[in-house]
Amino acid sequence: MTKIEKPKCHSIIVTGKVQDIGFRSIVEHIGRSFGISGLVFNAKDGSVKILCSGEDSVIDNFTHTIKIRGEESGADIVDIKEKALPFNIDLPDDFSKASSDDEFDIGRKLDKGNVLLSTLILDNKTGFNNLNKDLNSGFNNLTDILGTFIKGQAEHNTRLEAILEKLVDKA
Repeated sequence: MTKIEKPKCHSIIVTGKVQDIGFRSIVEHIGRSFGISGLVFNAKDGSVKILCSGEDSVIDNFTHTIKIRGEESGADIVDIKEKALPFNIDLPDDFSKASSDDEFDIGRKLDKGNVLLSTLILDNKTGFNNLNKDLNSGFNNLTDILGTFIKGQAEHNTRLEAILEKLVDKA
């Protein structure tokens, strides 16, 4: 007789560079693909926390998939700690991403965005300055080439005028 495993609630804590990179969306997608119920949210300590319900073997596969897919998507996962809870929690049927952005977290994200924008502005300014230097150098080279061409054309015209004068004199 096969023993049927009863779903249990589990707490999972993922540490490393797992915030501000879309990691919760990855976890949400994986949770839904596994058909488990649960929540994923950012913790103030920089970790991502997961509360979910499922059979132990399913949760083991779930955490393994989180590590693989998370790292493939750019997360730098240092550790995943999973433990079965001694009680059940009534979790949403569809695995969901909980928004836990308080004023501090929103301010931190805005500060990070400002730094990225400042870097972008500096990179663009440097790029445009380099482009401007390259264009000026190209125009200077073109001016030199055209100057040489015009001088050669003037000498050529002088020779043609001399030939025309000789032809008129012979006629």
